[in-house]
Amino acid sequence: MSKPTFGLILGGILGIFDGLSALVSSPEVSGQITGIVIGSTFKGLIAGVLIGWFAKRVSSLPLGIVFGLLVGAALALPIAIMNSNALHHNYYWQIMLPGSVVGLIVGYATQRYESARGRTVSA
Repeated sequence: MSKPTFGLILGGILGIFDGLSALVSSPEVSGQITGIVIGSTFKGLIAGVLIGWFAKRVSSLPLGIVFGLLVGAALALPIAIMNSNALHHNYYWQIMLPGSVVGLIVGYATQRYESARGRTVSA
């Protein structure tokens, strides 16, 4: 499996948990949780592909982590801004923090990931 594919899968899975974290951080939005989880999953898929593409081209754990953090934050920022304007309630940290952590984890994991073809068997 390639790094972008690995990032896509991991980003999607972590995106689900990113969305579900709204139930803990902001229980008043529980009526909107389906849309939140779908949006966070989509955001995780996009982040995963971008971070996996970067990991495929650049072999540096620190750069991969920083790139992942920046991608996660960059994708979460417009959502945080839209919600603060539309709902007149500031959910900035509840959106930015989990989105950034997803990017950070995917950045770390895609840099550490080796496909089965890339591993060598030692006796």
